Amino acid sequence: MNIQSIKPIILGIESSCDDTSAAVLVGNQIKSNIIASQKVHESYGGVVPELASRAHQQHIVPVINEALKQANLTLNQVDGIAFTQGPGLLGSLLVGTSFAKSLSLATNVPLIAVNHMEGHVLAHFIQENDEQAVPAFPFLCLTVSGGHTQLVKISSPLHMEVVGATIDDAAGEAFDKAAKMLGLPYPGGPLVDKHAKSGNPHAFEFPIPNMDELNFSFSGLKTSFLYFLKKQVKLNEDFVKENLNDLCASMQHTIVTAVLNKLTEAAKKLNINEIAIAGGVSANSYLREELKKLATENNWNLFIPKFEYCTDNAAMIAIAGKYKFEQQQFATLNTTPNPRLKIS
Repeated sequence: MNIQSIKPIILGIESSCDDTSAAVLVGNQIKSNIIASQKVHESYGGVVPELASRAHQQHIVPVINEALKQANLTLNQVDGIAFTQGPGLLGSLLVGTSFAKSLSLATNVPLIAVNHMEGHVLAHFIQENDEQAVPAFPFLCLTVSGGHTQLVKISSPLHMEVVGATIDDAAGEAFDKAAKMLGLPYPGGPLVDKHAKSGNPHAFEFPIPNMDELNFSFSGLKTSFLYFLKKQVKLNEDFVKENLNDLCASMQHTIVTAVLNKLTEAAKKLNINEIAIAGGVSANSYLREELKKLATENNWNLFIPKFEYCTDNAAMIAIAGKYKFEQQQFATLNTTPNPRLKIS
């Protein structure tokens, strides 16, 4: 296919952590988005890197085959192969990178290296139809996931600037660590959201983090929550059990408030009213509800991705790859995975 084709066909491959995913994109429309999750980590209370990379090796061939099958396409029809270069777990990234290189070499199809976090941002440009609204440039995106919390100014699909970021724990980590303290199984973030729906977000007050500039910090909140629980459990050993829903709701309220305070500050400082949210934590129902309220109050044009594009998935890698394909920004076989890859 000519590089300037209106609707290039991109095969996306995502393997940054513990989900193996492949997707097929035609133009801006996803034809398939297959995800194989790894339940092996549940008994360990977190992702075990070695087990994750082994599982990727087992899943990657059937996942890619299924993605092509659902899209009713073959490898010979693919115009570009996009893969996650980073950030993520090195072993997991190696599996996806190596497989993408092998496919590229075997098919003589261009190879496209994608930043995982840029993929989350560009997921907003996946369209189910040509009339679907997408953010106008420049827009501000709050990316919240298990390992990252960032405020990103997007001037174009290939021009992004991080204007604020966490200096320690990410919002997703704060959710998961709070869940662990409460005795909830891994992954705990979604369970906090579930229990919080039946709780009072103002039952307990915790310090709302407020860092300099547009940065975030959640380590202090985590410590405060731990000491609070220890103190209360000494007085009543059934405290957590008796107050689980209120504890989840109060902790969730604190994390979400901290995140949205910075988003509001950034929007005013940069004079931007095109606002988007991305990343796994953007699936949190309370965050979505509060963000919608803020959008109404501040007259923002708000963009929230579909749930399937919030968590790690190859559709977002494919759409990011599509924009790089159009600008002929191809990777070479010397490209290596980068666990600490930054938004450029």
